Amino acid sequence: MSIDPKPPTSRRKLGLVGVIGLCAAGAIVVTGIMARAKTESELKSWTDAQAIPSVAVAPADARLLNATLDLPGRLEAYSRAPIFARVSGYVSSWSADIGAQVKAGQVLAEIEAPDLDQQLLQGRADLVSQQSSARLSEATLNRRKSLVASNFVSAQEIDERSADLANKKAAVNSGTANVERLEALAGYKKVTAPFDGVVTQRNTDVGALISGGTGTGPAMFVISDIKKLRVFVDVPQSYVPAIRIGAKAVITVPDYPNRTFLATVEASSQSVDIASGTTRMQLALDNAKGELLPGGYANVKMSLARENAPLHIPASALIFNKDGTRVATVTADDKILFKTVTIARDLGRDIELASGITADDRIVTTPPDGLSDGDQVRVSNSPKASKPATASEKQDVKG
Repeated sequence: MSIDPKPPTSRRKLGLVGVIGLCAAGAIVVTGIMARAKTESELKSWTDAQAIPSVAVAPADARLLNATLDLPGRLEAYSRAPIFARVSGYVSSWSADIGAQVKAGQVLAEIEAPDLDQQLLQGRADLVSQQSSARLSEATLNRRKSLVASNFVSAQEIDERSADLANKKAAVNSGTANVERLEALAGYKKVTAPFDGVVTQRNTDVGALISGGTGTGPAMFVISDIKKLRVFVDVPQSYVPAIRIGAKAVITVPDYPNRTFLATVEASSQSVDIASGTTRMQLALDNAKGELLPGGYANVKMSLARENAPLHIPASALIFNKDGTRVATVTADDKILFKTVTIARDLGRDIELASGITADDRIVTTPPDGLSDGDQVRVSNSPKASKPATASEKQDVKG
């Protein structure tokens, strides 16, 4: 039994198959090269994009964080008078100690002034002598005038007697004024209270030597009217226009931590202290019960009247360097633009600005180091770009 041999494959068919195989292999190679080139291009683009700093931005907030201003203040008596002696001498007695309630005109102490007493006695004696001389001169002039008609005295003598009488009367007036002066001084031997109040200081005692009329050294007594208090507070210059006369303020003191007291803005110094850059304001505080003590510390919460709400930004947005206090803003084309700002108040996490930015600015909330004007940035608040897959990752997916 014989087997028929297969007919031999023609050379033409073999050539066609080879060409097709070569074309297929070439297509595969070209496709792989193009895919890898595209992947490398995308990866380079993504890497370049990642090299651009990513920042978070937020607009400047115009919301009024706090309509009040908290400042330290000092309580003072509405009326306070240091009492000094008008005459020199020794304290013979005193009748009002610290904390005593006194009335206007009440005697606080008495002073022995023997020198003044002797001066007063001498002045009165001199006055009596001057008055006697004046009366004698007047009587003599009247006698001389009665003799004028008989030509017993000359007109010259009459004129001399008239001038002498005028001198004697002037001496009487001088002596009278001197006695009245000494009597007025003698009245100051009793030291009295000028108004109703409390004795807040006593710096004298029985037997103490008093040098009157100098106003130096400690006062004998200090009288304070504490039924009404003055509260002095130093307000930063930028807030002065926002505090109106007649505005209300809330006072708290360490003595009563759970209580508040209402005060009214009464006056402003209308000037700025060069050293502190503040304006002193005076508030009136009713203290009819005498609960608050003059000289004490107080926390003053003052209401602010503002036409426009100030802008504030996160504290982390501030940049402090040799160029001053600045913030980084992002322009419409996502480039950095630094702006110098002025701080009005530091509120902890938020900073209230007085100037430098607008409500339309996009503020970089946490600026990275090394930023400069004109740097291109990517705003991270927008949707994030996805990382392109590498060629091997694509093959893994396909595989």
